[in-house]
This record gives sequence, structure tokens and C-alpha cells, in this order.
Amino acid sequence: MEDSKPTKQEKAAILKGIIKSRRSVFPKNYSDEKIDDEILEEILESANFAPNHKRTKPVRLKVFRGEEKSKFGLKLAEIYKSTTRPEVFLEKKYIDITNKISKTDTLLAICVNFSGLVPEWEEIASAAMSVQNMYLTCTVYGIGCYWSTPGMIVHLGDFLGLEENQRCIGLFYMGKVKEDQSS
Repeated sequence: MEDSKPTKQEKAAILKGIIKSRRSVFPKNYSDEKIDDEILEEILESANFAPNHKRTKPVRLKVFRGEEKSKFGLKLAEIYKSTTRPEVFLEKKYIDITNKISKTDTLLAICVNFSGLVPEWEEIASAAMSVQNMYLTCTVYGIGCYWSTPGMIVHLGDFLGLEENQRCIGLFYMGKVKEDQSS
């Protein structure tokens, strides 16, 4: 029996199904189960296939798991506390920052390296397409994820070791979805 390759229509239907089923899934709906390293590598690798002009490959992903992820959560909570006026500071939000991160298997800082070769918006757009590729790959594997852009990210440069021409544009939370949340 010959190996039958999917037709263009079959490939299009598969792709459309993946695109239509993509959702943001939040840490409260993540299980304690770890994301397999091989699957995480595939998710990260998918980000590399986003288009970019002049081959600048502007996206820089910083991966946080385990103890490093916990330190990241503490840093975000510290930033919230130090940058929020006392009259609007919410203790619940302060506590929720570390709780949300603790429920997340893997946290990515999404950063952009501005090359100066193309307009900044093109490099931000390329980074956004990298995130979409990760979203779609997560969808295929049943990994919950979402892209968050809290105002606190502007204060992460030193913590992330960013260079002068780099900026954090968001955080990407990932975790295996609880069984009762997968539909």
C-alpha cells in the first residue's frame, strides 16, 4: 500500500481547525502535570519560523521554570508593590501575582531585539507572529497558554539582563490543561 500524502484541502482543513480552536487558557485552569521537555522545545522552536525582514530574528524568549520561575514571580510582586501608589495598591493582586505564576509550568518573557535595520513595528510584528506560532503549537498539544502584557514589564530590563536595544513586550504563560477544562 502506498503512503498517501494529505491533499492541500486536507492540510487546509487541519490548519483551519487548529486556528479555530486556539484559545487563551489561564493558570487557574492548569493542572500540576509538567510539560514534557520535547514538547516545550517544539513550542519554542515554532517561534523561530515567524517571518522577519532582513533576517533580524528579533524575538528573544527567556524561559522560566522551577526555582527561576518562582524568583520571577517574586520579582513581579516586588515591582507591583514598589510601583503602585498606596491608595490603589491591592493586597489580593500582590498575592495573586505569585500564585498565578506558581500554577504555571513554564513562563516565558517575550522580548524584542531592535536591530535598527528595519522599523521597530516590523520587529514587534515578527515577535507577535512568533507568539502566534507558539499558541498554535500549544493548541495541537493541549497546552494551555496566554500572552499577558502587564504594565510591570517595563521594569524588567535589569532582571532579564536586557541590552539597551531590547525590550520585554509580554509574558507567555503555559501549563497542561486540567481534564475538565479541555473542551
